[in-house]
Parts: sequence; structure tokens; C-alpha cells
Amino acid sequence: MKSSIKCPVCNRSNQNIADPESGEIICGNCGTVILENVEENRAEWRAFSVEEANHRSRTGMPTSLARHDMGLATVIGRSDKDASGKGLDAVVRSTMDRLRAWDFRTQAYSPADRNLRHAFSILERIRDKLGLSEAAIEKTAYIYRKAQERGLVRGRTIPSVLSAAAYIACREMGISRTLSDIADLTNIKRKELARTTRLLILELDLKVPMVDPIKCIVKVANKTRLSERTKREAMSIMQNVTKHGISAGKDPMGLAGSVLYLSSKNVGETITQMDIAEAAGVTEVTIRNRFKDLKSRLELN
Repeated sequence: MKSSIKCPVCNRSNQNIADPESGEIICGNCGTVILENVEENRAEWRAFSVEEANHRSRTGMPTSLARHDMGLATVIGRSDKDASGKGLDAVVRSTMDRLRAWDFRTQAYSPADRNLRHAFSILERIRDKLGLSEAAIEKTAYIYRKAQERGLVRGRTIPSVLSAAAYIACREMGISRTLSDIADLTNIKRKELARTTRLLILELDLKVPMVDPIKCIVKVANKTRLSERTKREAMSIMQNVTKHGISAGKDPMGLAGSVLYLSSKNVGETITQMDIAEAAGVTEVTIRNRFKDLKSRLELN
């Protein structure tokens, strides 16, 4: 292995050789030992092929905020066998059982640790129901830890706080999940979820971005199985609506449904207000009123 350190004798650096076995860097021209006791920077294991060298690692599992101990704690295994595979005798087995009990107690010695252990087991179920990515789960766990530090979990159910944190994480990462979607999938009342969400945003001083109405259009269009032409026409109309500030203060799902209904009229595709309202999660009255308002204001602009 070559090194770029200059030799103090011949002043050359292009022929240096690093010997990892002896921990020395030697000049290949004059044989002078330039450095000794060099720190070992190779892997701890031996590799006998290129594939083995590329895939093997000794770094351990990554840390994660979605684990109560962040993945840093160790766990004593349940197998009552020694390193050679032989069974333990009665005295050693009793000692290991006692060590396992104390290992578990040290990892959940405080109410906060027990709360996190229970909360993140619920978070795994929420992830399966919502289909969230690993980054969204990490963000959710971060928000929940902040809420627990501020004492916001006390007096509220853990699933409601976790669901509110998941909704905020989805908003921050641009994932199109509405309050109604999360409330239905997690079996929590929408009113309670909205109240908890407002509390977390205010108390933790979070800057939550607005929902992208273009993503809402795609979501509603996929549910109603509208054509690609109608979808693109709706995106064009929505850009015009956003440009003139008409979308300010409007429910993004209701606005997206109204824009889709307007684009279907322009394109000539047949769909009822009831179908769009059901896909957007709003009432027919909302679609009808928003459609009239959009049509009149876009004609003025």
C-alpha cells in the first residue's frame, strides 16, 4: 500500500510503502522507516474474495429514534448454551436468569422509559397501517420524544399523540395523508386528533408547511379513476388558482375535488359530484359551492 508522506532522507514521496503488519511506513527508495506504530485502519475480519470484502461489516445495527433505547442497549440472549454449544449447568443458568431480569429492569427503570417502550411498539403498528417510510417514522419518533419531554403526553392517550406526530411528520415530508385518513386507519376520532395536532404545533413551535394541492389532485383522481388528460388539466387549473391566491384558506382536498370536477367539465369526461366528494372526503355541497366560486373567479382573472 502506497503512502504520500515525504521521506526525510531522499525527499521522495511516490515510493513509500505502508506495512500494516508492522505498523510502519517505509521509503521504497532508500529503506528509511518514516513512521512507526501507525494506527490500524483495516477491517477486523479477513476476506478471501472481493464479494466477501464488500458485503461483510462489523458496524452493528444503526441507531434509531424509534426505539426506546435508540438501539444502543444490549440484550442477553435466551439460549442457555455456552460458546461451544453445550448446555449450562444449574448454577450458571440461575445466574443468567438473574442477569436477564436485571438487564430488563435497567432498560425500563423509569416511567419515561416504560412509556417510550410502549409507545414505539404502537408506532410499529401505525407504520404498518399507514405505510410510512423509515424517514417518516424517525421524524414521528423525534416529535413524540419532544412532546414527552414537555409533558404533553400526560392526560392524553399515547395513540392519539403518536398519530398527531405522524400527521405532522407527513406534512413536513410532503406525504399526502389527511387527518381523516390517519383518524380512520388508527381508529381515533378526527376531532381529538385535530386537537392534539394543534397542541403539538403550538407547544413545540413547529413550522408545518401547507399541503401541496397538486398531490391532493393526484390522490382524488386515482380514487375516481379519471383519465390522464383530466388530471393534467386539473393540475394546470390548480397552478392558476394558486397563482391568483384563490386557494388561500381553502381545504386542499375539497379544492382538489372541485378543480377535478371543473377539469372534467372542460375535457368532456362524465363524473358526478357525489363520486368526487366521496373520493375527496368532503360533502357534495362543498364541491358544488367551491366549483361555482372557482368558475366565477377564474373567469374574472
